[in-house]
Amino acid sequence: MPGMTRAALTREQVRRVDAFAIGELGIPGVVLMENAGRNAAERIRLHYVQSGASGVVILCGPGNNGGDGFVVARQLFNAGLEPVVYLVGDPERLSPDAGINHGIVKAMGLTVIVVPDAAAAAVATDGLGAGDIVVDALLGTGFRGKVRAPLDRLIQGINAARKQMVVAIDVPSGLDCNTGRVGNVAVEADLTITFVAGKTGFTQPAAQPYVGQVVVCDIGAPPGLIERLRE
Repeated sequence: MPGMTRAALTREQVRRVDAFAIGELGIPGVVLMENAGRNAAERIRLHYVQSGASGVVILCGPGNNGGDGFVVARQLFNAGLEPVVYLVGDPERLSPDAGINHGIVKAMGLTVIVVPDAAAAAVATDGLGAGDIVVDALLGTGFRGKVRAPLDRLIQGINAARKQMVVAIDVPSGLDCNTGRVGNVAVEADLTITFVAGKTGFTQPAAQPYVGQVVVCDIGAPPGLIERLRE
């Protein structure tokens, strides 16, 4: 699979890399998030230019995957784009690092629309245009099981909508990154920008309709550390 040159990792192994980088190397989690979001944003910007897209819509969940999405939004805005951000969840219940980046994009004046329920999710997906790049930053590597409302409705809407392309951040939402299985619904991505390394589930047959092209981006953890903590 293109971009997956480093051995694939499980969610547990990725967490060990993050924990070591934060606890032993002293790299704050928000810095790892910044590195991830910045590198993902550059990939998205290139696709925007090359595809002739007319807009970028970023869908963020309340966890760290959503935090990556906020960084992507800020970096794209700084590059001259005007992303529209949908936050699916309570702004008061964001993870700490996601909350920091949510506050930054709000202070910068970016459009952030809160999606509290299925009706709002339907409105959000109905508004997607044929020229839009849709960025999925809803659920991260920790997901397993079934997608709950209103995220299930939102994901169904993303898959059904006319759009330029769908980019998943780290893992297509609704896909178990360890097994490649889908519980009830998952984002059908054209491109998955994953961090640290590819995930073990990405090469499974069940995952193929969802991951699209996979590229691996850096978060600032030393490559030797990643290899050492694989086992």
